[in-house]
Amino acid sequence: MSEALVRRIKELEADLETLRSQLKESSDAGADVELTSTSPRENTDCKSNTRASKKGKKAFKERPFDFQASPRRHAALRLAYLGWSYQGFAVQDNTDNTVEARLFEALLKTRLIPDRQSSNYHRCGRTDKGVSAFSQVITIDLRSTQFCGGLGVTVPDRVVGGAEDKVTAELPYVKMLNRVLPQDIRILDWSPVAEGFSARFDCQSRTYRYYFPRGSLDVALMTDAAKRYEGTYDFRNLCKMDVGNGVLQFERTILSASVKPVRPQLSDDQYDLFIFEIKGLGFLYHQVRCMMALLLLIGQKLEAPEIINQLLDVQSNPRKPQYSMAVDYPLVLYDCHFEGLSWTQEAEEGTHILAALQQHWTQSTIRTHVIHGMIQGLEARGGLSSNHCLLVEGSRQKNYRPLLERPCCESLESRIEHFVKRGRLEREEGENGGETLHRGKRSKHSHNPPGLPVLSEMPPSKQSIDQQAEDVLTGE
Repeated sequence: MSEALVRRIKELEADLETLRSQLKESSDAGADVELTSTSPRENTDCKSNTRASKKGKKAFKERPFDFQASPRRHAALRLAYLGWSYQGFAVQDNTDNTVEARLFEALLKTRLIPDRQSSNYHRCGRTDKGVSAFSQVITIDLRSTQFCGGLGVTVPDRVVGGAEDKVTAELPYVKMLNRVLPQDIRILDWSPVAEGFSARFDCQSRTYRYYFPRGSLDVALMTDAAKRYEGTYDFRNLCKMDVGNGVLQFERTILSASVKPVRPQLSDDQYDLFIFEIKGLGFLYHQVRCMMALLLLIGQKLEAPEIINQLLDVQSNPRKPQYSMAVDYPLVLYDCHFEGLSWTQEAEEGTHILAALQQHWTQSTIRTHVIHGMIQGLEARGGLSSNHCLLVEGSRQKNYRPLLERPCCESLESRIEHFVKRGRLEREEGENGGETLHRGKRSKHSHNPPGLPVLSEMPPSKQSIDQQAEDVLTGE
């Protein structure tokens, strides 16, 4: 190594030491300035103020909402939902993926109710897993701004000076809830109702729709058969007997039943859509899906229309033959009819709801036509379409066995004895030593008075429309 190179390295090392010394002096000077500008006491106070500020924010967030300072209003809410991704409408013990669970989350988040237990809540219908609704109705006590009173309004005892004389607009219930609900659950409108009004007991009728394609079905035969449902019958052979919940009386009234095309002008295309529409006072568990299953068997000409009359004759056929229900996703709770309600619509929200549904429709329709195009392409290549009905649960039987030749389910009497032994039903003697009555144990989600008898405890002649509308019976 040359002397010049060694000398140059030593010069660079010296320069490096000089720079390090200057940097250290600068750093020490900055620390002194910081220490002199902020005394230890001031620094402590600053930290204390910061902690106090954070504590104040935390305390503000945790401050409970004073519901006692606001009026409450008994109101009816009408909602629509697409039920395909939910486990049903009503809250369940084994899952929180229900429409009702999402609804109460929204009600609590918007501070419209303090809790479910004190909300005076009733539902009109109890749709099953996969079932949608266009006109589900609930009644509930909501927070209100109406200190001056009004229909269904309860004003608190302590009112801040002069508040009762102020006329203010009611809270925008529809807008508030739709801002926090999932996109597939929408509040349509609301109506003030009297304090004793119940969505469950004051409903005059419920209408269900079941959508299905023509396929190879004989729609004319199904139309004739549907009319046989109209009237008051014992539907124990066309439902799932919910004996464990105290449902022991299966007589129901069907006001109308029909099969009609979705569009008035149709060809003979197998992809044309039809609707089975049924209107009644109340429905049993899985009743509509069982009724539709029979219509599908009749449409395939596997059963004659008379099978409906035979299964409605419980004297001749007291036990239900084993058969599969129709699938859930085409079923919609289309309407719940009430008398005397004045529905309040919010125009802006109506536009938003319509836009959301149009978006769902656009996506679904495009997907439908993409699939339809593939089907047409395969048919053009010589593929043969299946004539099998795809709307019945379970696998298709290779050799069809008529319903009246099949094994039967347990009788009603056997089911009662089974649940009495398990403690799900209790025996009680009727008045004056009359017939034995059975009471079902109440669900923890029930909002009925403890003394309210189950439907099965009253003879059919004394059952009102309200009693027939018991929510455990408004399934599908």
